[in-house]
Amino acid sequence: MREVILEDGRKLAVEEWGVPGGTPVVYLHGSPMSRLARHPDSSLFRELGVRLITYDRPGFGCSTASEGRRVVDAAADVAAVADALGLDRFAVLGVSGGGPHALACAAVHPGRVTRAGVLASLAPRDAAGLEWTAGMNEGNRRSAAAALTGRAAVLEHLANVGTAGLPPLPEVEREVLSRPDVSAMLGAAFAEAVRPGLDGWVDDVMALFGTGWGFDPAAVQVPVRLWHGGLDTLVPPAHGEWLAARIPGAGLRLQADAGHGGHFDATPAMLGWLADGAGRPV
Repeated sequence: MREVILEDGRKLAVEEWGVPGGTPVVYLHGSPMSRLARHPDSSLFRELGVRLITYDRPGFGCSTASEGRRVVDAAADVAAVADALGLDRFAVLGVSGGGPHALACAAVHPGRVTRAGVLASLAPRDAAGLEWTAGMNEGNRRSAAAALTGRAAVLEHLANVGTAGLPPLPEVEREVLSRPDVSAMLGAAFAEAVRPGLDGWVDDVMALFGTGWGFDPAAVQVPVRLWHGGLDTLVPPAHGEWLAARIPGAGLRLQADAGHGGHFDATPAMLGWLADGAGRPV
């Protein structure tokens, strides 16, 4: 683990995977996850020549919390990580709750972000014309309702989630989670995410479920590819369709037979596309 100290004194915890001199791709993890989240097959990064860079969003794992952060704030944090690693240009890959944060980087830093890959991403809570919670599972609907009430309500909700156990999941999700490599990776990444407490998770819910992102997805000018599972009930496919219609030139692959966890199987192709267009460090 590497620590990056920001100008405001906050600390970000960073990990690297794959090829040290490879094509840099900054990975924006889901929620609640940590810098330990990534595709579980590390040989994939070596095969593609990718230098995968992960970090804990504020409040998760070893990164300092930043109450009141918005999605757009991730762009400055990622730029600081890239600066610390000596990266001028890089691609971004966001998964689930990390998708909006990856798009923030692309919107704010078009001169540095080469391409943006987004898997199973939420749309903004204030997305015009989108019935935001339609088709969404009960847990995320409750998170969305709590986020509109305030931070204290989100904290109470997530504390109750932690003691209630996982709700029943659709078979398409259980199949992915039953894979030993996926299960082991997710278990470690989640444990690290909440090890210091619930602040990171609470702030993610507030930023993703309760407020606008702080930027318009239509402002993204770099090449974007989106993937979404047609059977996803954590983040319904209408979110991906909304983003594809909003982001100029974005391509969307809607995989009819996949759920939310299908993003693991979609990652190799997405990473390959990112590596093809990402600038190598100078």
